[in-house]
Amino acid sequence: MDKERLPRWGWLLAGLFVAALVANLLNLFVLVPTVFPEEYRAVTVITTMSPVLIYVGVWYDEHRQHYWEQSGAHIAGDVLFVVTGAALGSAIVLVAIIDFGIPAFLREVLAMGAGFLMSWGLFWWRNPDVYADESAR
Repeated sequence: MDKERLPRWGWLLAGLFVAALVANLLNLFVLVPTVFPEEYRAVTVITTMSPVLIYVGVWYDEHRQHYWEQSGAHIAGDVLFVVTGAALGSAIVLVAIIDFGIPAFLREVLAMGAGFLMSWGLFWWRNPDVYADESAR
């Protein structure tokens, strides 16, 4: 994929669109009819979007390219941490606030914030050098 074809925000927008599409199809055909109550469908969307938010920046920024020199097992472990963090963070918030009568949009925004923060925090915890200050190198 050619990084120069689109600006960073274009890649981010395209990735988030594909992630939302996949999550909603998964919700529509698998999770909501069999496992999840409909109120928790945002967990799937947040979980599929979180790797896009983190990895588009790591892929696009030249000064973060050293991340891709790590082993495939380490990168796969990072993706697992990101996905798990997003699912847990968003689910914890939704479970805590679902019965407070908060409008669905606000519930989902709060869950999204918690899920993305937890996933990025776990990614940063495993890879502090990716976000290290350039003057420290």
